[in-house]
Amino acid sequence: MKIVVVCGAGASSTFVAVKLRTAAAARGLTATVEAGSVSQLDSLAEVDVVLVGAHLESSVPALRERAAGSGTAVAVLPPISPAALDGAQALDLALDARAAAL
Repeated sequence: MKIVVVCGAGASSTFVAVKLRTAAAARGLTATVEAGSVSQLDSLAEVDVVLVGAHLESSVPALRERAAGSGTAVAVLPPISPAALDGAQALDLALDARAAAL
């Protein structure tokens, strides 16, 4: 599974990506997790889930429209600090979004 975490500039998404990798490893799941900004999200090819920072929720409809043809799921992270976000919670969000997209 490939998960891309996006935020405004890419810094917050890096914290979340590290937590997601740790949570996936703890569950024995194979996951590639990348971090970046929405502006860096050129292609959704081979991306299973895009997790979007809550502060970018207004960009979600456009992302979902882009993702519709590729089968990529898009979900919004909870509106809490990336430092306070639980990696397992973020992983569950990604897994649930992927399951709903299938």
